[in-house]
Amino acid sequence: MADGREIFSNKIATQLDLLNKFGGVVPEIAARRHTELIGYVIKEALDSAGRTLNDVEAVAVTSKQGLIGCLLVGVAAAKSLSYALQVPLIGVHHIEGHIFANLLSNPQIPMPHVCLTVSGGHTMLVYVKDYCQYELLGSTLDDAAGEAFDKIAKFLELGFPGGPVVDKLAAGGDKKAFGFPRPLMRANNLDFSFSGLKTSVINAFKDKVARNEKLPLEDIAASFQEAVVDVLVNKTLRAASMRGVSSISVSGGVSANSRLRQVFRDRCQRQGLEVFFPHLSLCTDNAAMIAAAGYARLKKDGAADMNLNVLPNAPFEV
Repeated sequence: MADGREIFSNKIATQLDLLNKFGGVVPEIAARRHTELIGYVIKEALDSAGRTLNDVEAVAVTSKQGLIGCLLVGVAAAKSLSYALQVPLIGVHHIEGHIFANLLSNPQIPMPHVCLTVSGGHTMLVYVKDYCQYELLGSTLDDAAGEAFDKIAKFLELGFPGGPVVDKLAAGGDKKAFGFPRPLMRANNLDFSFSGLKTSVINAFKDKVARNEKLPLEDIAASFQEAVVDVLVNKTLRAASMRGVSSISVSGGVSANSRLRQVFRDRCQRQGLEVFFPHLSLCTDNAAMIAAAGYARLKKDGAADMNLNVLPNAPFEV
C-alpha cells in the first residue's frame, strides 16, 4: 500500500474449509493455520504487488482485539520483518482497521460521521471525529450481530459463515412471517443485544417441530434478518441524530448483507443522510484495512517498539 490509500496487494488466506468442518472458529486450529501460512501469504502479497522486501517502508499488524493465538503469530511475524528490514512497526486495533476499510473505499466520507462496525465478533457504534479520533457510543452486551447470524445458521444446519447463507435464504422468505423481538431498539442507550433474539428464533423453530408443522426456513431466515437489520439501522440513525452528523458509514463482515444495505440506503435517503459501505472485498477482515490504519497511526503517534504486545480483549480506546 502507498500513502495509506493505494492498494498494491490484498491477499487473504481463507480457513473456510476448517470452519465448515468444525462449524465455526476453533482458536487453536486457527492459530496453527496462521503459523503454517503466514510466510506464504507475505510472499504472495509481495509477488502480486511486484515488490520485494526492500520496498517495504513500514509494517502494520493487528495487535489489539482478536484471538490471542492468531494475534501472537501476526505480531511475531511483523516484529521479525520490522527488525530485519529496520523499518517502523505499528500496532493496530482491529476495530480501527474496519473503520479504515470504509475510508479506503470512500475517501470522500466527511468528518465527523458515525460508523457502525458490525461483524462476527463486534457490534459497535463509533463517532468518528477525525482520523484516529473517536468516541465509542455503544457496543454489544452479549452476542454480536454476525455471531447471531452464525449461530442461527449453525442451528438450522445451513453452514458457516452464517451471514451469506442466511442472506441468500431470506431473499425467498416473508420478513413479516414471525414477529421476532427487536432487543434494546427503544432503550435509552446505543448498546446492542442479540442473544435474546437468537433464543426466540430457536424457540420458534422448536415449536414448529413440536407441532409437526412445516418448517418455513426462508420465512424464519427473513424474519430473523429483518429484526437484526431494524435494530442496527434504527440505533445508527439515532446516533447520527444525537451527534448531528450528515453521514454514516457501515463496516465489518455484516456490512455485506444485502438487506442491511438496502434498508440503510432507503432510510438515509428519506432523512437526507449519506451512507457509505466498503467494497465487498474489504468488508471482512483483510490486510489492506490494517495497512491503511497503520499508516494513519504512524503519522499520528509514531512507531511502536519491539515490546509491542498483543491485547486480545483490548477496549476500543478513544
